[in-house]
Amino acid sequence: MSNQNSDMFKSTVLGHPSGLFVLFFTEMWERFSYYGMRALLVLFLVSALGLGGWDWSPENALALYGTYTAMVYLTPILGGYLADRYLGYRTAVIIGAVVMTLGHAAMAIESHHIFLYIGIGLLIIGNGFFKPNMTSIISHMYKDTPEKKDGAFTIFYMGVNAGAFLGIMLCGYLGETLGWSYGFGLAGIFMFFGMLQFYFARKIFGDIGAKPEPEVDVKEEDKLEFEGDRLNPFTMLDKAMIFLAAAIGLIWIINDPMSKIGGINILKFGETDISNYFILAGVAIFIILLISRIIRYPKITRDRMVAIVLFALFTIIFWASFEQAGGSMTLFAKDYTSRILTGGAATAFNVADIIITVVPIAIITWVLYKLFRQTFSKYALSNIFLGTSFVIIWVIVGWKINRNLNSNAYEVGYSQIVTAQIDDKGKPVLDDDGNPVMDKAYVTNATEVTPEMNIVADTVTVREPKKFKEGAALLLIDVDKGGDLRYIRKDQMKKIKPGEQIRASVIRKKGKEVEIPASWFGILNSLFIIMFAPIFSKWWESKYNPSGASKYGIGLILLGIGFAALAFGAMSIPEGAKAGTITVSMVWLIVAYLFHTLGELCLSPVALSYISKLVPGRMIALMFGIWYVAVAIGNKTAGKMGGQIEQIQEEHSLTFFFMIFTLVPVGLGLLAIALNPLFKKLMHGVK
Repeated sequence: MSNQNSDMFKSTVLGHPSGLFVLFFTEMWERFSYYGMRALLVLFLVSALGLGGWDWSPENALALYGTYTAMVYLTPILGGYLADRYLGYRTAVIIGAVVMTLGHAAMAIESHHIFLYIGIGLLIIGNGFFKPNMTSIISHMYKDTPEKKDGAFTIFYMGVNAGAFLGIMLCGYLGETLGWSYGFGLAGIFMFFGMLQFYFARKIFGDIGAKPEPEVDVKEEDKLEFEGDRLNPFTMLDKAMIFLAAAIGLIWIINDPMSKIGGINILKFGETDISNYFILAGVAIFIILLISRIIRYPKITRDRMVAIVLFALFTIIFWASFEQAGGSMTLFAKDYTSRILTGGAATAFNVADIIITVVPIAIITWVLYKLFRQTFSKYALSNIFLGTSFVIIWVIVGWKINRNLNSNAYEVGYSQIVTAQIDDKGKPVLDDDGNPVMDKAYVTNATEVTPEMNIVADTVTVREPKKFKEGAALLLIDVDKGGDLRYIRKDQMKKIKPGEQIRASVIRKKGKEVEIPASWFGILNSLFIIMFAPIFSKWWESKYNPSGASKYGIGLILLGIGFAALAFGAMSIPEGAKAGTITVSMVWLIVAYLFHTLGELCLSPVALSYISKLVPGRMIALMFGIWYVAVAIGNKTAGKMGGQIEQIQEEHSLTFFFMIFTLVPVGLGLLAIALNPLFKKLMHGVK
């Protein structure tokens, strides 16, 4: 063990260097910010203007979502290269964290379109600097203690899932209950604290990641890892095809939301839209590049690279389906899932929500205490910022619990003015049965009520953590102009015109009711990972450990089963049913997230492991780059496919939509298992 690593292991937490937990908390806050924003983005874009959203169609919202999630897997290729060559890992992490903090700050000003686009752009750029370099620091920390590396990454990925869990829960809750700016802003606050905590503790890593290590002059023959291997330098044609395929892909990814949202289609000439042909040309160039390079390798390397490419194809389909979680599944939760609980069900949910919120945070706080004991004397400022962030977390959690426990349902009365529709000739408009067609208009703060008006009374249920007395006056807003009435809080009054402020009064208190935020279901993935990861880890270490191809197949089949649950649950929703008119049990979403997580545990960890095993060390960076491209394609495909949910629902049904995501993964999963002998042959003994 080197002197540096020996010194590093003198200050330990849970048997690992304290520096690992500095990375743990930095990554936790970055994942908090990423998943917190991801949970809100589509909901914000499709929400009605009355709620502060932009009232976009699902297709437009998911076009932007797909481009964003694809780009966050592409920029790390460049960010990792710059860190390796010029910046060093630590500087790259700090730059990434600062840029992402600015991105979240811009998104908090969500009322102006330009700030949202600037924010997303900054998040993509910042993520490119941040994402690849955290794991690089860990790899260097454990260079002399490889036997501890698996445990270190297990702890690190617990931080990833803890951040995702907390970000979705808290940013989603604030965004949906108080306002979108609160959710976007909270994500930025913790990204800022994570950056400060890392910056003021950066010396704990010694020389690791401080600056790029000088390239060692390695003899050509030393780069060859087995007999018969040979180097395969990139030709000018290879480089030209890489540049061309990358340029085509980026132009297409960015043009997709531009054309749908802004009407700016740079791939349209006259009346001819060449978008589909354009991206097909890019894919063709990329495939030609892969084939031309693979056939130049000796047999063993060539076969193993073919195996990786086949795994990558399965990966694209997996992520194209799995990433519906942030898109179509979130919309299904919002529009077609029964999220209102009453009486005992509301109490049971509140108790369960408190447990799954408080217990993980308490455990992480205990880890924080252990870190403080080891590092406070040397890195007080870093610990103060980290401690402050946890104080804020506990305050928000306490406020959230108190709000849910004190949430009550009230029957509220309001009035509408009824008038008959008159045609151009001054005659009443009649319906098919010959009855007059009537218009209704709310009595608002801008309405002058006169005795001759035909006024009818109606009621709506309002759920608020307030104690209203019978007869108390309050104001409502029709958020979607379709009858979805919500209570207007005092801090919202200035944003809402008097003509939209509907006069209302409390009739009676109905009792305990809880409305679960649509974003809440997103926490289930992280929760199930934390619950089941140890079980899967034991499975992989046992004599029943399946082959890589079988794990891929099982993962895809489990993913398909999750969508089958949604398809079955949605059978009661007829084609063309409007959002909110018919809802189904939330059990179907919970089952779907469970099987999706089990599928992810089979497939996701295996993917990166096989890249490191199947190719020579000199090619790992290149193959990781190709892998990121595959995941990016999967994410963009997820946005494209998920954006069709509204159209497919109108023309067919939601069951038809979810069956697509059932049959394709299950079919490919069975194919992967069937190809197991081929994969074994291609992998030449790698297990």
